[in-house]
Amino acid sequence: MAFFLGVDGGGTNCRAAIADGDGVVLGRGEAGSANIMTDPEKSRVNILAAADAALRAAGLDASFGDLDAVLGLAGANVPAAARRMERDLPFASSRLESDVVIAVKGALGAEDGIVALLGTGSVFAAQEEGIVRTVGGWGFRLSDLGGGARLGQAVLEAALLAHDGLRPRSALLDALVIEAKGPEGLIIFAHSASPADYAALVPRIFGAAAMGDGAAIEVIAKARDDIAAAIDLLSVEGDPPICFVGGVGRLFAEQLARRYAARIREPKGTALDGALAMARGLV
Repeated sequence: MAFFLGVDGGGTNCRAAIADGDGVVLGRGEAGSANIMTDPEKSRVNILAAADAALRAAGLDASFGDLDAVLGLAGANVPAAARRMERDLPFASSRLESDVVIAVKGALGAEDGIVALLGTGSVFAAQEEGIVRTVGGWGFRLSDLGGGARLGQAVLEAALLAHDGLRPRSALLDALVIEAKGPEGLIIFAHSASPADYAALVPRIFGAAAMGDGAAIEVIAKARDDIAAAIDLLSVEGDPPICFVGGVGRLFAEQLARRYAARIREPKGTALDGALAMARGLV
């Protein structure tokens, strides 16, 4: 009997699932981060740990050498990093894809469409006849428009500008300056903050916007326009369906519901579902 391994590995964790030829998931496993560009050796350890946990959960009398694997990994869009990792994996066959590709395959299956992946970062992808084209996803410092990190960064920038009198104040902006113990605190935070630290402000931004805070509304409106611009760029022909994926994605699906009302669809499945479908040759 054939067994298939799907892996979804990112900067936070690595998830694996094993399925049989009918697509029945037999076991799942999880381990730490798997960004093969930033830490290839740690990624390999975590990939194998997640796969081993899935094997044990499945209770199979099988080994890594019995698994045909598709792995969607952060950093796999860098060909040299992907080739190195493929050589080091013990599976019967290994195909590496970026984590974006498996998310698209999970959300759309084999259908054409657009996926807006919005979490801490962001990337936008269009699938046409099985080919995936992406926009963005280069990291929050220069890209990732509409992602959680950029939203948090934008509201803290607005707080500093309001403190200096260069833009209108608001209750949210005043609170952020006070909590940081002044503008110096904002600067200290910015020098050491991770993307996740910035993104942690997203619930607060949306909560303040719901209460009518002008600064929060403006930050969200700018992000909404950036997201719409990326979607429109990818909508080169016709009006393909759109899936919003990720925690921030769900928030902006509501924000953009009127603009794209006839096109927004629920994702068919997860990124891990996409990796398994690719391993089975379905997409």
